[in-house]
Amino acid sequence: MPAQSIRSAESESSSVPASVERVVETVLPTRHGTFRMVGYRDGGGIEHVVLAQGIDDDAHGPQDPPPLVRVHSECLTGDAFGSWRCDCGEQLDAALAAIAQEGRGAVVYVRGHEGRGIGLLAKLKAYALQDQGIDTVDANTALGLPIDARRYDQAAEILQDLGISAVRLLSGNPAKEEALEELGISVVERRGLAVSERSENAGYLATKRARMRHDDAAPSADAWESLLDGVVPTAPAPGEPEELTHRYGYLAAATGQLVIGQLRQSLDGFIASRSGDSGLHEDRGDHGHLQRLRALVDAVVVGASTVLAEDCSLAVGDVAGRSPVRVVLDAGAKVGADARVFADDGVPTLWITGLDAMVPDGLPASVEVVRLPAEEFAPRRVLDILQARGLWKVLVEGGGNTVSRFLEAGLLDRFYLTTAPVLVGDGVPGIRFTGSDVLAEARTAPVRRFMFGRDICTEFNFAAAR
Repeated sequence: MPAQSIRSAESESSSVPASVERVVETVLPTRHGTFRMVGYRDGGGIEHVVLAQGIDDDAHGPQDPPPLVRVHSECLTGDAFGSWRCDCGEQLDAALAAIAQEGRGAVVYVRGHEGRGIGLLAKLKAYALQDQGIDTVDANTALGLPIDARRYDQAAEILQDLGISAVRLLSGNPAKEEALEELGISVVERRGLAVSERSENAGYLATKRARMRHDDAAPSADAWESLLDGVVPTAPAPGEPEELTHRYGYLAAATGQLVIGQLRQSLDGFIASRSGDSGLHEDRGDHGHLQRLRALVDAVVVGASTVLAEDCSLAVGDVAGRSPVRVVLDAGAKVGADARVFADDGVPTLWITGLDAMVPDGLPASVEVVRLPAEEFAPRRVLDILQARGLWKVLVEGGGNTVSRFLEAGLLDRFYLTTAPVLVGDGVPGIRFTGSDVLAEARTAPVRRFMFGRDICTEFNFAAAR
């Protein structure tokens, strides 16, 4: 991309003009998904980058809601080395996770801000004074340096170049909000990105709150319980709580209709052998992942072939959470009345059949039979039926034909495709749909990948691609 000049919006706090120009654009795959990466150079020769998702240069002017934006100051020790003397690296990670969860936002990574603008070696000298018991503010002044020498005109110009005039700012620093406002960026909301406080940085965080007006939020206690309550923890503890929030936060917080596909198949694309043996689904590495998906949705959809092959209950049993409404797509009513999905266990079940299908008597009261004419037996009609019953978050769990129909209809917002490390050779196919003659038109989307034992799960974010 050719370099593009941007009008200077020089900050009153600095006599150095930003004169930022766009230099290059590429993509960067990360643990939080794939980001658009744009590189800039300011008038002083300092290079800056933006990591963005869902940001279109052509969408200039007010947007509702404004995107999440983090203006992040370079911190080699925290960002690259994982230092616990500050919270910078964890704040950066939390910002990327929040933006990926929402699917729209940007991190403006401002270089030249090391040590709040005093430089790397000066910061290390301040660290040495802090080792003697001086706080971060007094350490800077003892060195004859400003408490905060940062300017934000380059960040404001970069945002304007991206077509962003209003933001929801991810920061606990009110001074950053005030600076952006003065530079023409409207901050409609500012929220802290709390991270776990450690013994190594407790004093540093306390000084930011007491002497630099920071108001970072407090960490969340139980990540999974919060997710079940529809609340995304702002600062889960490192380890499993952090991973659960990273993986399922978008699902817990979703409002409106959200359709998720899920399938596990062999590396060569089969869900059972040619004899119909579905032993592939026994001892599955993604069992816990599947249980958590069920616990966070309103309804789980399967085809009749899956029920006949696996006699699955579709219940939540190994993690905390309630079981979703079960939905069985069975045009010919081939599933027997004694199937586990029809168990009288207090979990409602929708049995969607054809108009002329023979349904046995004596079904539990929890089973509702919904009849559809053949021409209406389609994924969109199924979702309309669920939506009419207030079932907005839907997991399409199997089998290969059912998930493929929802995928081909363009109705999946996210799709988890797990591959087991086996080669079947021939059998019952997994994902199959009408493709394109041109590989350049193959279906793709921003992706994340997770390891579940020996399995590899790839998450396609089709909603972000749309």
